[in-house]
Formats: sequence, C-alpha cells, structure tokens
Amino acid sequence: MRKEKKLLSLGLVLIMVIGTVGLSGCTEEEANKLIVGTDPTFAPFEYVDENGKIVGFDIDLITAILTNLGYEVEVKDIAFELLVDELKIGRIDVIAAGMTITQERLEQISFSIPYYSSNQSVLVPADSTLAITNFTDFANLKLGAQIGTTGAMWVEDHLQNQTWLDEQNITYSLNISLEQYPSYIEAVLDLKKTPPQIDAVIVDEPVGRNFAADGTTKIIYVIGTNESFGLGVKKENTELLQKINQELENFIDSSEWNALVTKYFE
Repeated sequence: MRKEKKLLSLGLVLIMVIGTVGLSGCTEEEANKLIVGTDPTFAPFEYVDENGKIVGFDIDLITAILTNLGYEVEVKDIAFELLVDELKIGRIDVIAAGMTITQERLEQISFSIPYYSSNQSVLVPADSTLAITNFTDFANLKLGAQIGTTGAMWVEDHLQNQTWLDEQNITYSLNISLEQYPSYIEAVLDLKKTPPQIDAVIVDEPVGRNFAADGTTKIIYVIGTNESFGLGVKKENTELLQKINQELENFIDSSEWNALVTKYFE
C-alpha cells in the first residue's frame, strides 16, 4: 500500500511539473504577442477594407514597428472612447488610433513621440452654402463629432463654453448644439441625409478629405489646432515605450515612411 501511495504521489508530482512547464511555455508565447487597440472608422488612418480586414496608415505603421521589435501583432476593434480605459486595465498593449496627444490623456497614459500633425476641419454637404470665416459664423449651427475626440472637445471648449461681445459690448453665446456620434462614419451619414440632420461635422482634416473624396461632402474651413498624433502605451510600460520610440524614429527616417505616406495620403 505504501509503495502504491508513493507511486501515486510521484505521478501527481510529475503531472504538476509537466503542467507548470506547459503553462510557462504559453506565458512566454503570449509575452511575445502585443494587442493593438484601434477604432477602424477613421480612414485613412484605420478602417475596414473590402475583405473585412482592419487596415490603414496607423495599422501599417504599428505593425512594422512591433514586427521589427520581434513581436507578433493582433489588432483589436474597440470604440474610440473606450481605448484609454482598455489600455489602463491591460486588455490591450498599444493604442494606434489617430489619437491626439493631450494633457488630459497624458495624465492617464503615456504617448510615443509624435508621428503625425493634423488640424480640425469643417465638413459640410457638397451643395451647402454655409461659409465660415471666423468662430462667430458657427452661431446657431448643429454640429457633429465623434465621442471622445478632439473635434468634440474643440467645439465644447472653443464654441459652446465661450461668450462673445457684440457691438454694444453685450455678452452673448453662439447657441451651438453638438451631436456626438459613436463614429465619424455615422456623423457623416447624418450629414448626407436629405435633409441633413446636422449642419457640419468637425473632423481631423485628413479624415475629412477622405470623406470628401467621393464628392458628396466638402471641407469649407480648416481650424488650426496643430495637433500631434502619438501611439498610446500604459504608464507603467516604460520599457516598451522606449523601444517603440527608438523604432519609430528609425522608421520615420527610412524610405518605408515615405512609401507609407504616399500610399495613404497622396
């Protein structure tokens, strides 16, 4: 009996050791894989192609960077306004989503060095007669933007939360309403309805130009916000951030960068 018990105990120990080794191997495998979060409704930076695959400038960029660093890359579709939270709780490792580096976001996550500069634009239907030459021309308009974007923040900070003085030095507001959408695709669909459900969409200029390329909409004004896009990483993940920054610098200095810009913006 004692001999049988000893054999049984030895068998259990061997099973536990083998199981531990197996789990260790899986952990090492997973450690070499990084999950990239993006919202693929922001062409040409990230979008879904005709084959249902997430592609775009940001996707090509982050895939090249992480592959060069020896990582396997998985791209995950996540609503833009949830990306920062998903990164903070560890469900994704990197954000590549045309995300502007802002002070508010820097308090929650870290960003790579900037890789793209952009302004906001005012997108309207192709047959619109609306003209914008200064901020007061936005008076009484119904504007659209994506939830959580700097386009929506700009409307709130610079139009809705500001007061103005008329010729008699009387304070007034612009009476602007802002409709916030889950994606810019939905905002532009409302813009193109007959009649339009909103007067204009406030969107990053490169994305606005992409929407306007089919001739159904047009950009009538560019807002000089001088924003910089960065790749997001958890604050604690300083080693990964350092690696990404070094590889990003190398990539921007390479011919691959020029090819990528030509592919998506020219």
